[in-house]
Amino acid sequence: MAMASISSTLSIPRFPPPRFMEGARVHFKCRAGPSPEVDVEEHKKGSPLRGISTSTWSAGLASLGFLETGYLTYLKLSNSEAFCPVGDGGGGGSCGDVLNSVYSAVFGVPLPLIGMVAYGLVALLSLQQSRKNLLPGIDETNNRLILLGTTTSMATASAYFVYLLTTEFAGTSCSYCLISAFLSFSLFLLTVKDIGLEEIRKMVGLQLAIAGVILVALTSSYSSATPQLSGSGEITLEPYETVITKESTPFAISLAKHLKTIGAKMYGAFWCSHCNEQKEMFGREAVKMLDYVECFPDGVGKGRKMALECAAVGIEGFPTWIIKDKVFSGEQDLSALAEASGFAAESSNPS
Repeated sequence: MAMASISSTLSIPRFPPPRFMEGARVHFKCRAGPSPEVDVEEHKKGSPLRGISTSTWSAGLASLGFLETGYLTYLKLSNSEAFCPVGDGGGGGSCGDVLNSVYSAVFGVPLPLIGMVAYGLVALLSLQQSRKNLLPGIDETNNRLILLGTTTSMATASAYFVYLLTTEFAGTSCSYCLISAFLSFSLFLLTVKDIGLEEIRKMVGLQLAIAGVILVALTSSYSSATPQLSGSGEITLEPYETVITKESTPFAISLAKHLKTIGAKMYGAFWCSHCNEQKEMFGREAVKMLDYVECFPDGVGKGRKMALECAAVGIEGFPTWIIKDKVFSGEQDLSALAEASGFAAESSNPS
């Protein structure tokens, strides 16, 4: 009896399993998922910069640049003055002096128009990178390559223009120029970030070649549009008038009247010897009948800018004739001017 009590005391009670466990089997399942590398890549593409992809940032910034340069292109083509924010021109100049200077066109093409095309292309390429098929036929590799080349060109040009702003326009502030430079540099950095430094290292040679071509093109364009004066850059040349000694022939007088009638214009500079030789071809009576535009009415030197009328049409050298919307650079024989203007045909068949 005592042994039975001890056994019952030491026995371990057995509780029945909970009802939800009755007849149940526990299964452990392994589910295949993306590798850590894939997750990192998706995170890189989809959620940098607070969850917004680099391509979306690029498209947004490029769109802002497109709007800004579109506004400046409209002003350029309509020959209108830009609105300069308060604070511009603290050193005596205004943003209009920069936007209407000889540096506002490249090989006769308005610089804002070039910028508008570049920003528009970057916006399209960035949207294309976000898997929006706006540019069929361009795969991801070519898309990135074109995007890198375009943003490299824009950043190089912006660096060049910032240099000009601090040297040729010292003391003058240009908000539009600085905003465009900020956008260009930002787009370049976003492109580099998206492609990755490893891939960028493989294309450094291409980037340097693109930057070199841009610098050579800009320097070549502006060297032909600015006067070449010997000596210090501080030299100032005041405007003066050259006396024309040759007497005009009847043909020259008739041609000058005809050119005036059809709206032909001669663009020149007082210091240009070729311009003076062109005037001598017409003679003193006929030259007064020409529609002549002096591109440096305030003289040449630091702070002296090309006239707005000349800068607006992208004059690159002197003299330049614009006859029936066609550009003729350099001195022109009177017979060549007559042919270009249709003077010979009208003179032989007068109305």
